[in-house]
Amino acid sequence: MNTTATSSSGIRSDNLPPRKPGPLRLVFRIIRWTTYAAAIVTLLMVFHAAPPPVIATSPQATARVEQKVQDVEQAVASGQSATLRLDQNELNSYLASHLDISPAATTKSAPNTAPSGDASSNLPTPSGTPAEQVEQVRSSVRNVKVELVEDRVRAYVVFDFHGKDMTLQLEGRLASANGYLRFEPVSGQLGSLPIPQSALETAVQRMMDSPENREKLKLPAEIADLRIENGELLATFR
Repeated sequence: MNTTATSSSGIRSDNLPPRKPGPLRLVFRIIRWTTYAAAIVTLLMVFHAAPPPVIATSPQATARVEQKVQDVEQAVASGQSATLRLDQNELNSYLASHLDISPAATTKSAPNTAPSGDASSNLPTPSGTPAEQVEQVRSSVRNVKVELVEDRVRAYVVFDFHGKDMTLQLEGRLASANGYLRFEPVSGQLGSLPIPQSALETAVQRMMDSPENREKLKLPAEIADLRIENGELLATFR
């Protein structure tokens, strides 16, 4: 018995050609797979660490910074104004010796345990922030390098994100306004992915204007001005 269905014209239905997808279905498929591809490329770029800038550091540069700081402190104590000038080599050498960002910091210590002789443990803890939270933030930072380019500062930061090292690069201009540190972003990059300028400006503005961060950006009373000029960091004390 033949069970194959036929149409009214006598043409067998199993011989009909497959229906082609309509234009709307085809467009939807293209958009869907394009979105998937874009998401994969974005993730790959975010987790692709950008190479660090090559910046020389030396104990001699650190010693020069400490001597400059002493000279400024003596001038301020005697009632005179003074300007602290640091070039790129001096600034990075000082950071490398005073911040807990050495390779040894990649080994996470037990909670509430601070390494002995840690110079950065003497840094003031922001009010309202638990010491454990501060230690967690510090331990996530793997490396920090700062470039001084004309009137701009370019920061390169390596941090731990759930066991994966990620890089963040920010470039902008430093300034002081009404006793507070201000940062005007010029460009940013997360991993190898550029951050849109509008998103970068909005994020920085919200961070600097938030009540919990505003006091952290307050400059010491003796600092009258802070800026980058001709590839040097200039801090004017009064």
